[in-house]
Amino acid sequence: MSGILVIGGTGFLGSAIVCELARRTASADFCFTLPTRRRERAKHLLVLPTARVVDADVHDPATLARLMAGQDAVISLVGILKGGEGEPYGRGFARAHVELPQKIAAAAKVAGVRRVLHVSALKAATDAPSGYLRSKAAGEAALMAAGLDLTIFRPSVIFGPGDSFLTLFARMAKIAPFFPLAGAEARFQPIWVEDVAAAVADSLFRSESIGATYDLCGPTQYSLRELVSYASAISGHPRAVIGLPQAIAWLQAWAMEFIPNGPMTRDNIRSMRVASVCDAACALPFGRSATALELVAPTYLHS
Repeated sequence: MSGILVIGGTGFLGSAIVCELARRTASADFCFTLPTRRRERAKHLLVLPTARVVDADVHDPATLARLMAGQDAVISLVGILKGGEGEPYGRGFARAHVELPQKIAAAAKVAGVRRVLHVSALKAATDAPSGYLRSKAAGEAALMAAGLDLTIFRPSVIFGPGDSFLTLFARMAKIAPFFPLAGAEARFQPIWVEDVAAAVADSLFRSESIGATYDLCGPTQYSLRELVSYASAISGHPRAVIGLPQAIAWLQAWAMEFIPNGPMTRDNIRSMRVASVCDAACALPFGRSATALELVAPTYLHS
């Protein structure tokens, strides 16, 4: 029996990774433990015979220790885009991106679990302009310091059915006559969720990935303006995009922080000051080729 603890395994990326791993290990004796505090959101994974969805708070050290016992590897996927304001990062970012990896590292060492795969963010750095990116770098550092058999993944923005990126723009286009957009010229290199899932699954079974950090990007760079225009057009609701001056964009983001599930925060604007793109020589690991956004997005953005 090979046990894999997938923390964050019921979310958008986690679901894709679990499904990919379940497909690859269908004939083997594997079990995936998926802790969640909202079991109703994991109904789509209950049909997988090797997936065990359990009600659990992974932020509780005692609970995490129980989950870790008997596992052979852990996949760490928890990430949030809105974590509040603060230095060096807001309280939400500290809890999700820094304290949780610290707890995972501690629990893994006690349980004797050496293999850890961790999804961070492209351009995470201690001197990054946003709390989001600084906290992601701190989480990486916590896991690296633990001396584990660690692999880190740093994807650009991830797209696919159920994403909170292109899908959000497509939905907004149905009701918005135009897009007043902060950070319109920010650069991204979106990667398909299935390509990320494949990279994680490959790495789990390849020892050469231990100690590696992989930047994950799609084949093409876009401005945020281009992505919003594309998503609205493909959804059947083409809309004009109006780039906002910095002062107005900042005010708009501040106001949206008071809206539940608002699409923008001041920290998001800070993140966009760094282009979320890969270096020219960057490629997916193990010889894989990244899938073009234009081949996938129309399959789920059409209204």
